Amino acid sequence: MSGTTTQLVNALKSAGLRATFFNVGNKVQQNPALAKSQRDAGMWVGNHSWSHPHLTQLSAQQMTSELSQTQQVLQQATGETPKLFRPPYGETNSTLKSVEAQLGLTEVLWTVDSQDWNGASTSQIVQAAAQVQPGGVILMHDGYQSTINAIPQIAAGLASRNLCAGMISTATGQAVAPSDGNPGTSCTATYQRTQQWGDRFNGQVTITAGASAISSWTATVAVTAPQKVSATWNGTPSWDSSGNVMTMKPNGNGQLAANASTTFGFTVMANGQWAAPAVSCSTP
Repeated sequence: MSGTTTQLVNALKSAGLRATFFNVGNKVQQNPALAKSQRDAGMWVGNHSWSHPHLTQLSAQQMTSELSQTQQVLQQATGETPKLFRPPYGETNSTLKSVEAQLGLTEVLWTVDSQDWNGASTSQIVQAAAQVQPGGVILMHDGYQSTINAIPQIAAGLASRNLCAGMISTATGQAVAPSDGNPGTSCTATYQRTQQWGDRFNGQVTITAGASAISSWTATVAVTAPQKVSATWNGTPSWDSSGNVMTMKPNGNGQLAANASTTFGFTVMANGQWAAPAVSCSTP
């Protein structure tokens, strides 16, 4: 938990993604509202020990103290008792597993390390996320601007692979499709190329509401460098720092009835790259 936690939560919400935040207990004690804000934003909240020690070097009694104190402060802050635990540094042993079981915690390890803690750039983090397979878990942290900047491109990459950001199963410790209702999946985005010339092409994105009406929507369009979007219509665009990810919001009223749709379009200067953009949609 850090000053960038709120930025990361907002970036995830804007991209229509949900994540599991593993919180260090003594940080939650200092700022319980930050943990509550994660839960209020639709994120899942897990236990990451009280003081982030090398737990395998501690006694069973010390391990129990580290985990149980964190359970208590997170329950007080969020109203829910965590069921997931990520051991610091990924270090575990049979004693720790026994303590976890006694506290009703499922141990979570990662399948892909983003290396954000090791100075990875935004593009390197995006590349790491592209390696995550269905059921996989990527390790990321909230204290790095490079991680926050990677979120829109990760969202577009998941959408292009027909994957969603999953919740972690308490049965297996692996990611599964969310089963508690996802505020980010009440609209879908589909892309088609409508025109093409020697140096550019036009694309159209169709936004379709799900089974319920929506009051607004936000679409993400990620182009492949060195492509650049040169014009847009039927929406209000903004850009990330790379210039490769466009966030499109409706002009004026973004309301759509259940299963209704609307479209927006754009022109892409190909610059020798003709790959289709990756698109995704989220609702407030």
